[in-house]
Amino acid sequence: MREFFQALVHGRVSVIRSTLAGLDEPARRALGEALVADVRRRRDASWWYDKATALAVAAVGTLSTPTKVAALLGRRSVALDGADPAPVIEAARELGVTWLAEVAYKLADRLPGERTFECWPFLAGLLVAEKAPPPPGDGFVLGWAAALSWPGPDEENTPALDRLRADPFLDAMLPGLFTVDGAGNFLANGSVGAQTLAQALAALTAEGRLDRATVLNGVLGRLLRGDRPAALRPFLVLHDLLAPTPEEVAVRSNAYLRLLTDGPGPVARTAQRTLRDAGDASEPEALWEAARTVLARPEKELVRSQLSWLDRLARQHPDRSAEIGALVAVAADHPDAGLRERALALAQRHGHRPVAVATVVEARDDLPPPLPAAAAPPPIGDVDELVEEVLAALRGRWRTALLLERVVDGLLRLGTRERDRVAAALAPVLHRTAVKDFHEDWARFIPSVQVLGLLLTAAGMGDATRRRDDWALVLATSRAAEAASGRPAPMWLYRRRLAEAGQRLDGHGDPGLLSAPTSATGAIEPGVFYERLAALGDRPYWRWDWAQALLRLPAVGDEPLAARAEALGTTAGIELAARLRDEVVPAPAQEVVTVGRRERSRGYDGGYDSLPERRRLVALTPPAGVDDPFGLLTLMPPPIGGRIFPAADLWPAVLPGHRGVVAAQILPELAMAAQEDIGEWGRVLLEVAECTGAGGPALDLALAYGLCARHETDRVGALDALLILAAAGDLDAPGVSGHLGEMGAQGQVILTRAVTPLRDAVAAGARLSVWRLLAAALPPLLAAPTPPRGTPDLLALAAETATATGVRMEVPGLADVVARDGGSRLVAEARRLAGALAA
Repeated sequence: MREFFQALVHGRVSVIRSTLAGLDEPARRALGEALVADVRRRRDASWWYDKATALAVAAVGTLSTPTKVAALLGRRSVALDGADPAPVIEAARELGVTWLAEVAYKLADRLPGERTFECWPFLAGLLVAEKAPPPPGDGFVLGWAAALSWPGPDEENTPALDRLRADPFLDAMLPGLFTVDGAGNFLANGSVGAQTLAQALAALTAEGRLDRATVLNGVLGRLLRGDRPAALRPFLVLHDLLAPTPEEVAVRSNAYLRLLTDGPGPVARTAQRTLRDAGDASEPEALWEAARTVLARPEKELVRSQLSWLDRLARQHPDRSAEIGALVAVAADHPDAGLRERALALAQRHGHRPVAVATVVEARDDLPPPLPAAAAPPPIGDVDELVEEVLAALRGRWRTALLLERVVDGLLRLGTRERDRVAAALAPVLHRTAVKDFHEDWARFIPSVQVLGLLLTAAGMGDATRRRDDWALVLATSRAAEAASGRPAPMWLYRRRLAEAGQRLDGHGDPGLLSAPTSATGAIEPGVFYERLAALGDRPYWRWDWAQALLRLPAVGDEPLAARAEALGTTAGIELAARLRDEVVPAPAQEVVTVGRRERSRGYDGGYDSLPERRRLVALTPPAGVDDPFGLLTLMPPPIGGRIFPAADLWPAVLPGHRGVVAAQILPELAMAAQEDIGEWGRVLLEVAECTGAGGPALDLALAYGLCARHETDRVGALDALLILAAAGDLDAPGVSGHLGEMGAQGQVILTRAVTPLRDAVAAGARLSVWRLLAAALPPLLAAPTPPRGTPDLLALAAETATATGVRMEVPGLADVVARDGGSRLVAEARRLAGALAA
């Protein structure tokens, strides 16, 4: 028995097989029970390659059912992607095991999709040996496609066509190739000069091995469903290789028209070309309706081709020339000046005469009034709800400050009243999720890890004594020592608050956080805070909880509430009264500064040269004579590449009444989203906009960076922030655009990224705000030696918003561009704007 398990952990498959061959069935079943117990006991063991093969042979040879085998081999510690199925199949035949296919099916059901994909060679080997059909599921389809795309050493010299023709799973897997997301990624793979799977599929279709209608319908279905661009591209190649006939296009014209109007650019171009080449494959009315949509699309090449096609149709059908001319005129409103001119010329050529209509101008934004910030969720009510919130937090990695605050508040209240119930409920949850993510040393620095320490303490898990020592150390560390470490101020404050919460867990009947937000912004409604103090009575409050609570109160005074608080006669009531009569957090001075790169590290520093050369940030300085005990009002911007702050999303809830301070503190991260392609900061910018207080240059600069962020989700967050500020009357459009124009002209941001969110802002009703923004952004762009890409698009949008609002604003430098010779788009759009202003 000992030799068996030693062979197992060392991957000696031959020893495992010889041992099993010498045992009768009762002995093998007894060994199977010991095997399961041994694997469970080795929690830290990983089963790879030979070890995984040995374990699979042992499982099939000792366990009595495929369910038991799948349960053992489906453990996270077992990596079947490197296991060899051949010894398993041989052992099963020697021992009379006939259910290997069932093992494969149950593993496919049990494993997550990505693991089924990784384990495909092992599972497929079992199924081929048993002559069994493949299981359903996306993971198996992806594994099959990947194996065909990247053949093993035995097949790498075999052409894809021959491998596909001989594949036993081809007929069963083919439909999934068109329906499973991501499968297209494998159709184009292959070494240089080698035949791709797409080419092999086309060849088998031409041979008649595959049904042509099935393949063509599958391609169109995939294109209609959509996927990532790289996954759709091979299907476009396969479509062109199939070369549909006019008859085939005609019976599928509705699908092609949908692809033309709704498909992404490359897909729409393929549909457009196919329909055009097929002649009269579609009904004219359906084609006209689709063309109307296409002419309004932003892709210039697509619109240009559509105009040419309509021009040809008008010449082929003179009896419908005027109708087509009116359709062509739809493109007269296209953002591109060249397309507008071509559309007007073609419309007039075919007899269309536009009817003059009165232009309705609106010299203001048309935005709905701003809604108040959403209320924070109510406090956690019971242990079950606490566990649900902890699970949500662990899955989302504490992505919002509000969730972190709510969990800590519930943990304090319930953990000091129902200690045993909380420990019993949290332990199984944390055992599987949090323990592996918790590192004692990290807990001193990262708030989310520090919260895990609180949860583990409440659950009675881990080294609670060490954590209590760490909390005492955090609370004893001076602000100067924290500042010297380079950790930003909110990190320092959160670390103290969470260390303080850890000490509170040893108490009884804790009332919870005084600083618990009442608003989704992190703010506390003063009346609710007064009620908390009245309930607290003469009991002492916790220092850092109290400090954060005061920072979350509105920046404006409230004399009636101050009088009520003072009447409580408690220390806390008197301090609150003083706070409500004074400005506890005065606004610091903001100064826009430009920083360069950090110093190059000694030795190899591969990331240094990829850093931007300069960055525009904001420095904060407290007013003269004002103490800054928390370091929130003092900021010397870090050099580029010199700061990594894993908790910048916690900032808004620290000072929800001071937009400008928060914006200045998170500017390095927002700049990285625009300059270094780091994402997921648009959500934080939106949270800043929902806060209150003056923004100043920091907020203006934050919006400029957000509009030019690399990721679309971040630009959407910046758009929403802009609309919120505009609706509230808090948007400094010239301030935002001054930064946008200057940084665009200097090449610090990619200007083209800002075009879509600004156009969307116009569509949402912020016409005047966008026009004011563009009027201030354009001068530095037009004055640049070479105006950056995107400038003509901004000129076009400026002309539209100037016309829509009827508001005349000077644009310095515009006349110089208008006076230039030539017909570039920059000059054409500048002349269009000049004409709109003159009108």
